[in-house]
Amino acid sequence: MAVPAYVTVLAVVVAAVGGAVVGAAVVRWKTRSRRAAVVAAGPTVAELLARIVRRSHTGLAVINRFGDVVLSNDRAEVLGAVVDARPESRVAAAAQRVSEHGGTPEIDLSPPVSARRAPQSVIARLGPLGDGFVVVEASDTSAAVRLEAVRRDFVANVGHELKTPVGAMAVLAEAILGADDQEEVTRFAAKIQHESRRLGSLVTELIELSRLQGADPLPELEPVAVDDVVREAVKRVGVSAETAGTELTLDGPSGLEVAGSSTLLVTALTNLLENAVAYSSPGSSVSVRRRHVDRAVEISVTDRGIGIPPEHQERVFERFFRVDPARSRATGGTGLGLAIVKHVAANHGGEVRLWSEPGVGSTFTLRLPTPGRPEAGSVPSSGTPRTDGAPDAPRPVRPPRPADREMSGADR
Repeated sequence: MAVPAYVTVLAVVVAAVGGAVVGAAVVRWKTRSRRAAVVAAGPTVAELLARIVRRSHTGLAVINRFGDVVLSNDRAEVLGAVVDARPESRVAAAAQRVSEHGGTPEIDLSPPVSARRAPQSVIARLGPLGDGFVVVEASDTSAAVRLEAVRRDFVANVGHELKTPVGAMAVLAEAILGADDQEEVTRFAAKIQHESRRLGSLVTELIELSRLQGADPLPELEPVAVDDVVREAVKRVGVSAETAGTELTLDGPSGLEVAGSSTLLVTALTNLLENAVAYSSPGSSVSVRRRHVDRAVEISVTDRGIGIPPEHQERVFERFFRVDPARSRATGGTGLGLAIVKHVAANHGGEVRLWSEPGVGSTFTLRLPTPGRPEAGSVPSSGTPRTDGAPDAPRPVRPPRPADREMSGADR
């Protein structure tokens, strides 16, 4: 009996579909087998947790009810929570209490001051895990402690510095109220004016320092001509230098440029010049030198004044630090000028350096990075540099007269 053609076709179709289904099933089975093999060959969850514990910046340790360390990382030993594979005595006592009574206490693991090891401040937090196990988390809190100490010192210093001129003005005002002599009134009024200017400078520089401190490097940089910065800073210091009998000397124009903020750079250089004039002897000179060294622009300010003792040189950039407090009071200094210079340099990605020798003088160098190279002939030729750290003697310039001086909000 002959088989109809449509039956034959139907059989072929069924066979084809069945083969496809079987083939797909085989593919899925093989895929699942490969995935299972990969999972079996990879790390287990316990191994991954162990890796996390080892790589954690926090010191981690797990202590059982018998006081044994069953799990810990190297950071726990660095921070002192674990010593020779045993919990530190304070940690062991606290873990015992947590195991028996629960709670999440904190203990201070900071080393004694005499130890002088890092980190200086460590806090450990303990918590129950159940079944008699206790977890210990030790953290280095040195940065937070230092920040809090700086904040307390800053508040105390600001309070003291503001209280001095305010108190002086109050006393002088009382003296004026009781004075009958016009000369005495004039003298006291002049002192009040001096103290009010000092107070205004202090408030202005505090605001400037608060704005600069902790700020990120300047996001938008613009080309700044170093010669323009020097010219403006010298103009601002001209009256102070002339009053003090100090001669300002400059090297020749350099043609150098840096990337940054012209306003901030002028403020920094003005502070360096004001500081140099204030600590120079009458009739001496203050010089400014510009040069390109190792892909950086250096602006050096040198005075031939009293100099800075070696033990004070690392602290001169601290807020309110004064080598000679009596001289600072006489000149009206706020003790913030060099701190502002340091932060301006840092915000430009640079630094400020100091060379000084008592009785010889000081050189403050503002060093700012600059991309590329200066144009040919832009580096001044000033002869052989001096070996005493001070720049070569440049040419003198006449400080601007009061009538020539442009007033600015950054004037001191």
